[in-house]
Amino acid sequence: MVESRLILIRHGETEWNREGRIQGYHGDSPLTATGRAQAQKLAARLAGKTLGTLHSSDSERARQTAAPIAAALKTGIAFDAALRERNYGEFEGRTYAELEREHPDAYGKFRSRDPAYAPPGGESGDQFRERVLAALERIAAGAGRAAIVTHGGVLGVIYRHVNGASPDARRDYSLHNASINRLVYSGGAWSIESWGDVTHLGAGSGDSIQGA
Repeated sequence: MVESRLILIRHGETEWNREGRIQGYHGDSPLTATGRAQAQKLAARLAGKTLGTLHSSDSERARQTAAPIAAALKTGIAFDAALRERNYGEFEGRTYAELEREHPDAYGKFRSRDPAYAPPGGESGDQFRERVLAALERIAAGAGRAAIVTHGGVLGVIYRHVNGASPDARRDYSLHNASINRLVYSGGAWSIESWGDVTHLGAGSGDSIQGA
């Protein structure tokens, strides 16, 4: 049975992570000085590892995180828009407090975690889940070992999928910036080997569900 091993990495800390702003599919924010240091520590952790390919969301925050990893591994990066964060439409760039104050009805629907609800101009949780799982399965089918730099929402989709968690259940897992999350894909099924590894960061990493 063919088995693939994937390392999923959440991008480093961004300015909008610090401000609690929703980044999403189009909304973006550069890495902070802390985020850039996290990317360098990731690169040092992965240097010398045997990886077939390095994939990354084409969002700038993911690109900035992937670049030093590619340099350490002496490999190219396959950028993929399918690995982007969920499209939050008009919500992107806003804080939850701003949304609640200015768009209470839409905010209430959003916070209900209804997987069929799509923010104005965005995609629903169901649409996001389908996009993410298709992208990860496509990569897994073509690689024995690969690293993927992506976003907190993407990590959340695969974690819930593997564990059979309901889309509307409250989060009970970590989404650390610059974390290493190891998965195995075998026989069409996923399993988690390890999750939320930030030992390379020393003091730890931020864990934000806003602006993932």
